[in-house]
Amino acid sequence: MLTTREKERFQRQIIIDELGNEGQLKLKRARVLIAGAGGLGSPAAIYLAVAGVGTLGIVDHDTVALSNLNRQILHAEEDIGQPKSDSAHRELKRLNSATTVETVTETLTKANVNRVVTGFDVIIDAMDNLPTRYLLNQAAIAHNVPLMHGGVDGFEGRAMTILPGRSACLQCMHAGPVPEKTVPVIGVTPAVIGSIQATEAIKYIAGIGDLLSGRMLVYDGLTLKFKEFKVARNPECQACGHL
Repeated sequence: MLTTREKERFQRQIIIDELGNEGQLKLKRARVLIAGAGGLGSPAAIYLAVAGVGTLGIVDHDTVALSNLNRQILHAEEDIGQPKSDSAHRELKRLNSATTVETVTETLTKANVNRVVTGFDVIIDAMDNLPTRYLLNQAAIAHNVPLMHGGVDGFEGRAMTILPGRSACLQCMHAGPVPEKTVPVIGVTPAVIGSIQATEAIKYIAGIGDLLSGRMLVYDGLTLKFKEFKVARNPECQACGHL
């Protein structure tokens, strides 16, 4: 049940016809894993916490650096040198003390990814490299958990929701290795994409709206335009072709 305090706090969401008390209660009971407490993970985590998601898992092995602070809004100057998982925990509890924040200060690997994702209802892909995204994609498929994918490059960003066995997965779209590079980014771009990922998570948990499954939403901040592309499942995909 929702407490009197929760009804007051989330009153402006509860009066949304599609959400209501039932949807808010689903958010309270939900467990969302956010893989990466950086540019994408910061806005996604913040908006899921203040929306009333009951449990947030934060996975990040890195420490806060000065160069993070143009976009990673979970962290501040006084957090430099500290684990991102620690400063993320403090900030999320400051924003909503009722949200349970579970942190994992580890690098995601083949050895631990299945353990890390176990028990969560939704996974937010807020990573910054394709190999780790592939690990998350494969774990999401193995555990039948939706994966809200997001990526950024400069003023451009993309978002897609992966429903295992029902829509294209991340590896359906990529063939061969992607060259590693330092990705340029201005903070407003992950703010937009991370918020879209959080929106998709909220919709999935509440069972409302149309998800970005089977379609990629592409954002161009310089022209302020959105484009949408259909993404079909690849029957030969190494990750999900067997489903």
